Amino acid sequence: MTLPFDQPPESICILRLSAIGDITHMVPVVRTLQKVWPQTRITWIIGSIEASLLKGLPNVEFIPVKKAGLATLFELRRILAGRKFDILLHMQVAMRASILSLAVKAPVRLGFDKQRARDNQGWFTNRRIAYQPEQHVLDGFFGFLQTMGIQERVLQWDIPLAESDRRFAEDHLGEGPFVVINPCTSVRNRNYRNWRAERYARVADHAATEYGAKVVLTGGPADNEKQMAAEIRQHAETELIDLVGKTTLKQLLAVLTRADLVISPDTGPAHMATAAGTPVIGLYVTSNPRRTGPYLSADWTVDRYPEALRQELNKSVEEVSWGKRVRNPNAVDLITVEDVTRRLDRFFNS
Repeated sequence: MTLPFDQPPESICILRLSAIGDITHMVPVVRTLQKVWPQTRITWIIGSIEASLLKGLPNVEFIPVKKAGLATLFELRRILAGRKFDILLHMQVAMRASILSLAVKAPVRLGFDKQRARDNQGWFTNRRIAYQPEQHVLDGFFGFLQTMGIQERVLQWDIPLAESDRRFAEDHLGEGPFVVINPCTSVRNRNYRNWRAERYARVADHAATEYGAKVVLTGGPADNEKQMAAEIRQHAETELIDLVGKTTLKQLLAVLTRADLVISPDTGPAHMATAAGTPVIGLYVTSNPRRTGPYLSADWTVDRYPEALRQELNKSVEEVSWGKRVRNPNAVDLITVEDVTRRLDRFFNS
């Protein structure tokens, strides 16, 4: 079987386990597949937490995976016993995902190009997408469709929400306008993307006093996120609605859907807000927003990445590898309160 396909395949298996932001980027890819090849059966091997966000997405068979490893590989082999797909879209460059790909029987196993296929992904695939320099992550995912012969793009999310999820948002928010601050990224080694609590507080006060906005704090249940929320509330002069650690992913999506604007560093909820159709003021300093920024909010994003590179490495964006991160914990201070409040002013006055 050769690529591009001369006719729609009967079945596709997608392998993308995580993370929340990347899973959100994947939804338009699936929507495009469904529009262009409506008869093709789609099976998606996905992390169990991520699956809870996409639950109800129509005409997709989800196989949730709690933890990658040999035990999960054997369980996945059992689930897929006797099944064969026309193509595997191996869309995660991680060894844990590649190990699970061994459970999928498909004559065509499509992975990333050599430049992006880390962790020896090429050992587990027999076709590669074309290399495209300086792409956003979402655009890179669409490269899989282009290799199969689909040039169309459907930038549609429409992640299903239950009435109970929408009611949760209504009950906790009341009447707006609303500005959501999602202040924290996930905990990773030398991951310096979180802004200062006192600066978030000053932005919250500006939104409340200048525009009468209710400010909502969102985030996960981790201790560092709860601590950040407590510090923001301590520094703020206005009362904030604190939902940190109090929502499911579906409830969080409902809150983001009701928001007028979201303020966030590079983390899953920023991309969930894009899926909800809500503008995002992205706070980017240690990573490149052209690669991982909120896909539809480039005009709102604060981009101090070039200054951070110059300060830390004495190099420009053009002189470093695509996706290079700055590992300086003080780089976040390059983003000023005025950087954010100016965008708030422009948003509310436009």
